[in-house]
Amino acid sequence: MPVNKENYLRIKEQLDRSGTTLVAVSKIKPVEDIQALYDLGQRDFGENYVQELVDKQSRLPQDIRWHFIGHLQSNKVKYIAAFVHLIHGVDSAGLLKEINKQGAKNNRVIDCLLQVHIAQEETKFGLNEKELDEIAGNTS
Repeated sequence: MPVNKENYLRIKEQLDRSGTTLVAVSKIKPVEDIQALYDLGQRDFGENYVQELVDKQSRLPQDIRWHFIGHLQSNKVKYIAAFVHLIHGVDSAGLLKEINKQGAKNNRVIDCLLQVHIAQEETKFGLNEKELDEIAGNTS
């Protein structure tokens, strides 16, 4: 579906007034749609597939701030470490260590949001209390 310019501009104006950053989730969208939003001033885009993110990053303007949203596997961090702006949902201490390692290899710190497992469901991802303590340096 092509970009609805009027809707985007209306929403963006409201968010700008409140100081809120809009992350346009561009997963499975063609680069032409992303470019159209970019041309309207959008700079933050979110992807949840590493290969798709790498492909789009190489084909679109370099000042886009790419967000990785969703579950990220440790073995794929190296592919996005050089350019990813923010990783949403770091769900294990091991993943955070790998992000820091790959960030250091690229002479940068990669900003992250932590995902905490508060549900009792086995199928959900997230850091447990022990991992949170480990990350905070409060291991006992």
